[in-house]
Amino acid sequence: YWQAPLSLSQQQLAGCMVEIEKWTSLLRKMEISVGEAEKRTGKNTVNMQEIYTVYLIETRPVDAVTEGIIPAPDSLWRRYSEFELLRNYMLVTYPFVVVAPLPEKRAEIVWHKLSADNMDPDFVERRRVGLENFLLRLASHPVLCNDKIFYIFLTEADSRLKAMNAAFRVKNPDKRFTELKHYSDELQTVVSQLLRVRARVADRLYGVYKVHGNYGRVFSEWSAIEKEMGDGLQSAGHHMDAYAASVDDILEEEEHYADQLKEYLFYTEALRAVCRKHELTQFELEMAAQDLASKKQQKEELVTGTVRTFSLKGMTSKLFGQETAEQREAKLQVLEQQIEEGEEAVKEKNTESDEFVKTAWVDIERFKDQKDRDLKEALISYAIMQISRCKKGIQVWTNAKECFNKM
Repeated sequence: YWQAPLSLSQQQLAGCMVEIEKWTSLLRKMEISVGEAEKRTGKNTVNMQEIYTVYLIETRPVDAVTEGIIPAPDSLWRRYSEFELLRNYMLVTYPFVVVAPLPEKRAEIVWHKLSADNMDPDFVERRRVGLENFLLRLASHPVLCNDKIFYIFLTEADSRLKAMNAAFRVKNPDKRFTELKHYSDELQTVVSQLLRVRARVADRLYGVYKVHGNYGRVFSEWSAIEKEMGDGLQSAGHHMDAYAASVDDILEEEEHYADQLKEYLFYTEALRAVCRKHELTQFELEMAAQDLASKKQQKEELVTGTVRTFSLKGMTSKLFGQETAEQREAKLQVLEQQIEEGEEAVKEKNTESDEFVKTAWVDIERFKDQKDRDLKEALISYAIMQISRCKKGIQVWTNAKECFNKM
């Protein structure tokens, strides 16, 4: 399988596309499916027990199926985090490709009708279908379908994807962006937990208001059979009915508050996107510097006639003799031109990286100020809403007490 280089120019991309035409879509060679999901228990990176879900990837050669032979599929299990590694690898390796998205990692924060539990069977099934669709989109893409790491991901249980993914990380990451990435992960976790608690509170609140509606119905029915107590029971029932009817307005306020939090839940992905862009910019700078250093070493070896590292070129020189002076001079001129271009490329990448850090960090600071103001306002408003709601509940029963006293 052909594997694309990490960073491609327009000319290189054109060459790659010519090479790709020699291959066919991976889906013409194998059937790919995510057959089932399974809960497992294991230890995480901090040696704590955790429950997680794995997904069964099944592959089967198309040729065997067309010939009437249906062999047992090859299969292996993958966690959702491994699918994330695969997509991140694709994003870095093929920056010119619009890579298919993954299904949501966590259940959308919902109220009353659907569970927000990541282990909920319905959610796990939806995510299984989404992961299968993700693999099929990669396998049908004219570039991505021929990637070697993707093929290994589908066919080898001991995938080298984690090691490959680590190899593509920058050698000298900016500490500020590393901390920003960790912060975005923590913010997403905290906001998600807050939304889950809010959803449970709203669900219970809905039940409380429905109970008050039942109180109103019972008091009204009771008032019909009581002569002396009838008026008081009916008045208390009206208070209960009015309180129960206000649940729609209350829940609308709840959803407005939830939308404010969800906005910052989605902002965390925007923060990570900025971090990924910085990593890619830094990675390209390091690759340009590495290529320049390699060209300078080749020039030094050509000038001195000594080979510092083992290479095919050095071995062929020993077997077939040294190059002529004219050949060395021609190669030297080519290397000098490449070094000049390389130095210019490193300079451009340095400028691009510095400009990105400067402009990005200004906007990140603006975002932090905006976030602090918005979340402070949202939390204060939510607290005021809860206090007001409690006062209304107390007032309802205070009114009911007065009605009962008049009986």
